[in-house]
Amino acid sequence: MKKFYIYIGLASISLLVNSCNMFDIHPYAGKIDGRKNINQENITKIEQDFALRDTLRYAFISDSQRWHDELDDFVKIVNTRNDIDFIIHGGDISDFGLTKEFLWQRDILAKLKQPYVALLGNHDCLANGEEIFEQVFGKANYSFIAGKTKFLCLNTNALESDYSTPVPDFSFIESERQIDIGRFDQTVVVMHARPTSDQFNNNVASVFQYSIKQYPNLLYCSNGHDHIYQEEDIFNDGIIYHGTPNIGKRQFLIFTITKDHYTYELVSY
Repeated sequence: MKKFYIYIGLASISLLVNSCNMFDIHPYAGKIDGRKNINQENITKIEQDFALRDTLRYAFISDSQRWHDELDDFVKIVNTRNDIDFIIHGGDISDFGLTKEFLWQRDILAKLKQPYVALLGNHDCLANGEEIFEQVFGKANYSFIAGKTKFLCLNTNALESDYSTPVPDFSFIESERQIDIGRFDQTVVVMHARPTSDQFNNNVASVFQYSIKQYPNLLYCSNGHDHIYQEEDIFNDGIIYHGTPNIGKRQFLIFTITKDHYTYELVSY
């Protein structure tokens, strides 16, 4: 009987060790290998390369979380074009906030010839995904200037927030309006969830709209999250919200911006 218990004990230890070896990293662990702080690196490139550009053209995609093949095909398509200056990803890079999800998508997007930036989506906030996003891509709220256009990129995933930080962050919105004065004369606001979304803090939707309209010449807003193409004047104030489909639909938007004007097209591939 004693030998039996010894055998059971050794078998249990062996099972435990072998089970641990099945995972090279815990799915929610924050250890990140490879490229980090991608947004800031690419923002530097965008601001330098397009500082004097009168016309900008960029692709806007979103919600690529489970569509790895479709995202890979998007990269191949965009790489064949010479008229796309940069790419904005509207969020939901991951589905469950897993470390490897962020890294898989990062490595696909790394094949782009053009610089890109990514926003935080509500799925990216699951588990400790927001921490992983910050390591790989950067802060949840940020901005950059291309030509004379300021792109204000905002975290609007209020439903996933623990309210340790404000969502939307009105202090950030106000401070960004005060800086870079003279460097830009028109504005584009990008977010994952639009103000009418279940993810957005609807109690402050109208205040949010008022705040962003204080920026010089707000051209339009763009969002992901809803997984469908959208074009809507939500507040009936002339500011159009453009929603892009999830990348699984093999569609994305291209915006062309000139002074005081923009055009857009929905591209299928």
